[in-house]
Amino acid sequence: MTLGNLLKKIDIAVSHADLDAEITDVCHDSRKVKQGNLFVAVRGYESDGHDFIPAAIANGATVILCEEPPEADIPYVVVSDTRRALALVSAEWFGNPAEKLKIIGVTGTKGKTTVTTLLKEVLETITGKPVGLVGTIHNMIGKRSLHTERTTPESRELQELFAQMVEAGCEYCVMEVSSHALVLDRVYGVTFEVGVFTNLTHEHLDFHKTMEEYRRAKSLIFAQSKVGIVNLDDDAAAAIIDEAKCPVRTFAIAHDDADLVAKRIKLQPASVEFLALTTGELRQINLQIPGIFSVCNALAVIATLRALGYGTEQTADALAQCGGVKGRAEVVPTGADFTVVIDYAHTPDSLEKIITAVREGTHGRVITLFGCGGDRDKTKRRIMGEIAVDLSDFTVVTSDNPRTEEPSAIIENILAGMVGVKKASYTVIENRRDAIRWTLEHAKTGDTIILAGKGHETYQEIGKEKLHFDEREVVREVMLDINKQSNKETAQ
Repeated sequence: MTLGNLLKKIDIAVSHADLDAEITDVCHDSRKVKQGNLFVAVRGYESDGHDFIPAAIANGATVILCEEPPEADIPYVVVSDTRRALALVSAEWFGNPAEKLKIIGVTGTKGKTTVTTLLKEVLETITGKPVGLVGTIHNMIGKRSLHTERTTPESRELQELFAQMVEAGCEYCVMEVSSHALVLDRVYGVTFEVGVFTNLTHEHLDFHKTMEEYRRAKSLIFAQSKVGIVNLDDDAAAAIIDEAKCPVRTFAIAHDDADLVAKRIKLQPASVEFLALTTGELRQINLQIPGIFSVCNALAVIATLRALGYGTEQTADALAQCGGVKGRAEVVPTGADFTVVIDYAHTPDSLEKIITAVREGTHGRVITLFGCGGDRDKTKRRIMGEIAVDLSDFTVVTSDNPRTEEPSAIIENILAGMVGVKKASYTVIENRRDAIRWTLEHAKTGDTIILAGKGHETYQEIGKEKLHFDEREVVREVMLDINKQSNKETAQ
């Protein structure tokens, strides 16, 4: 493709390059540059791509797209914003694949992974076609899973994903859209068929500085959406709706004036049931994921599908067939008379939410097993310790990715938050595998056990090594041992 064709949608400030020159690829990482590439010098959060122009030239770049002329003697094009330029030239390079997809963007502090996963499953059930997914856990093209480094990839990688989805026959793509991606223009130029806002809680203030700035970042999605879906129960909803540049539809549990409302909610240890009320329509919804937040997530899915033109009955039938989302309030089959839930909760807010959600549907005790990661925020450990013993009937304090810290030191930080909590019931078992075994062996009828912190992860970071550790496998192994022992005792 010629340089001129790549740049046809971009306002050029200065050009010292032959626009008829053939370009072999678009690249923003100097380490990946090859002969004949256009290198886009992007100013990053931690580094400036302009500093890597010499390395890009050494690796074969023949044209530089930049915000200031390079010192090296090489053809270049100057534009005002290389981040946005990268998004546009990448789209052009891959044949503008986003224009051939119906893209649904989901933003919010919590719920993005679950909502996007459910949307993918529901759309595949209804349409019978593969659906693309861009997300935190992995990217997917139909059933094919691809590794991901971040929630929303850089624009060049994102456009390549879109192109692969189009080639695979996808009509829809559902994607998590982080606040970082919106501010850093990773999704610049992408039009969302539907944009979805789930909620806003305290997070990422190292990047956004204030909650107001964080909220405004989330609101950006509605400047690129044909229609917006907003959780009316969230405190930020009014401001987001007021600033939206597109028509907005709402869902809620606590606000009857929303366009979609959940009624007669029934919470079970491993599922939720409710009635979805819309204008002139009332439908029973069943979802095999526990917790009140699962009702919110299901409402987001129903509202999105309605915006796409699908009926609530179709969506309800498809939702009933959905399994859980890996690591997000994931119910692990045990065959026992108690429930085991794996959840990624690794912050005070997320730990509080999963314990509270599970509590509402549990008939016995709520037992929370958790630890805190090493080489990370130490201030949250005391807070999480206090939350766990305050909201749980029993707590098992253990290890979780200690990395280069001593596990015992991390546990001491956690225990400091339990001092003074009335009726604090807990035990400490440093080895996480042993802790899970002990907890399962001591479970009673009607109990719900929360294994918090690891979620979708299948490893333990100890020292500088990643060791295989999948809690689903651990639960299965322990339950097999428990059942064998029980059968022996019965036989005797």
